[in-house]
Amino acid sequence: MSGIAIRRLYEERKAWRKDHPFGFVAKPVKNSDGSIDLMTWECAVPGKKGTLWEGGLYKLRMLFLEDYPATPPDCQFVPPLFHPNVYPSGIIAMSLLDEDRDWRPAMTIKQILLGIQELLNEPNISDLAQTEAYTIYSRYPFEYEKFVRAQAKAHAVY
Repeated sequence: MSGIAIRRLYEERKAWRKDHPFGFVAKPVKNSDGSIDLMTWECAVPGKKGTLWEGGLYKLRMLFLEDYPATPPDCQFVPPLFHPNVYPSGIIAMSLLDEDRDWRPAMTIKQILLGIQELLNEPNISDLAQTEAYTIYSRYPFEYEKFVRAQAKAHAVY
């Protein structure tokens, strides 16, 4: 494993534990032997207050590669969400997560998760991943709203 990636993720973990946005979750997974896998994180993004997504907590996995932070993590909603910028597999299409576009090695896990929260309510039509979700979002906003509210209810935290 890359020492640079591991050191950076260790620092990210320390920073997150000291200060993270309310309602968000980000932590490395534990292996079956109890050790921590810094290259795989389980995360959750709350729906932003005042949006259709409010009330839901949307789980996602971040997979970091050996050349992190030179390359962004792969981020995938588990289970996948119905959203124009989320592939049916759950992978998130977002310029922030594209090394050829807006990714910067200084980007933090906190910044990524806040960006994903923003994307939920403000789809980017230049990063389409789900044709059906985009079609409903653009042509039938009332139907899209019903889909989103159903997802928020299904992912609600009580």
